[in-house]
Amino acid sequence: MDLTILFSPIDEAIYSADYPANSFFKNIRAYTEKMPEYKGAHIALIGIKEERGTSTNQGTAQGPDEIRKKLYALKKGTGAYTIVDLGNLNPGIDLDETYLRISEVCRILLESNVLPILLGGSHDLDYGQYRGYEDLQKLVSFLNIDASFDLEENKNASPSKQHIHKMLLHEPNYLFGYTHLAHQLYLVDAFSSAVLEKLNFEAHRLGQMRTNLNEMEPAIRNADMMSFDITAIKSSDAPGNANAQPFGLTGEEACQICWYAGLNEKLSSAGFFEYNPNYDDIHKKTASVIATMIWYFIEGFYNRKHESNFKSNDFLKYVVAMPVQPEAITFYKSKFTEKWWMEVSVVRVGAKYPRNTIVPCSYADYQTATKGEIPERYINALAKIS
Repeated sequence: MDLTILFSPIDEAIYSADYPANSFFKNIRAYTEKMPEYKGAHIALIGIKEERGTSTNQGTAQGPDEIRKKLYALKKGTGAYTIVDLGNLNPGIDLDETYLRISEVCRILLESNVLPILLGGSHDLDYGQYRGYEDLQKLVSFLNIDASFDLEENKNASPSKQHIHKMLLHEPNYLFGYTHLAHQLYLVDAFSSAVLEKLNFEAHRLGQMRTNLNEMEPAIRNADMMSFDITAIKSSDAPGNANAQPFGLTGEEACQICWYAGLNEKLSSAGFFEYNPNYDDIHKKTASVIATMIWYFIEGFYNRKHESNFKSNDFLKYVVAMPVQPEAITFYKSKFTEKWWMEVSVVRVGAKYPRNTIVPCSYADYQTATKGEIPERYINALAKIS
């Protein structure tokens, strides 16, 4: 398919700036006068100038270009960049058509083994990102970073407050796992929390993450797609959002999450949403934070170790005998990265599930097992597969 018909080139004022040879921009191929070939690329940047999904944060349509200005000026990271910027996706006649266009573009890129990075737009655009996986014949684990849950059922609520609810109800259902990070308790209701718990989905509030951000790494490592609402970052670090909160992640913590996500070999798409330049400071601080987050995500991507063969000599195997069912839990530790995984014992596994029977975990989960207790991650994984 010729993607040119769906995209508009980048504004000349952005790409004509005097970037040095070692800048990010000079080391990628961008849609200036001609759209670059996406086949063979590792990563594709996509701007989405769509804001009809929000009723409270009008102005997000201008976000992609402001992010580009900051991102292009950063220095090239490690790795042999094979990155394209496809420009800005043309919005559809209505919001549903925009979702459809996003899903089609994501599907084409995913089938070509190209990782799309979406620069939104309102947060509901990740519904189109999610639908891009529909025809790939596999179950998907979704990582969402947001200050709230966006599980509104009220038909009068804006799409940006309903998109997670739409994903949960979407047919066909290919959502295997959902992990929510950095929500703030005073912004969510008890019913939404109960819904996620009933579905065996994970939700880690901001305070839990603050205690030990490293413990969030296994949850991030288990995701196929990531959606990052900038509302999760505190207003002092990211004021460019009509819904910015005084408390939240720091810019450094947001970059750490993106680094972990980039390292995740399973993760095949990412989206950054709800940036509104109208609320940013004169230096466009929020755009700088998001650009740095994307830079760290890409840096993580080019530092992936491709650790998947657990039977190789690259892993240490630990079998922990348990006093209850299961009789034993098998753990694997990488000799190179020191990351941990554990094997979930299932008697019969359907064709869709094999890749989900060895799940990321932490050293703390191994320690829990050595005490004769079943790790919570094991229980949650078993419940999903069963």
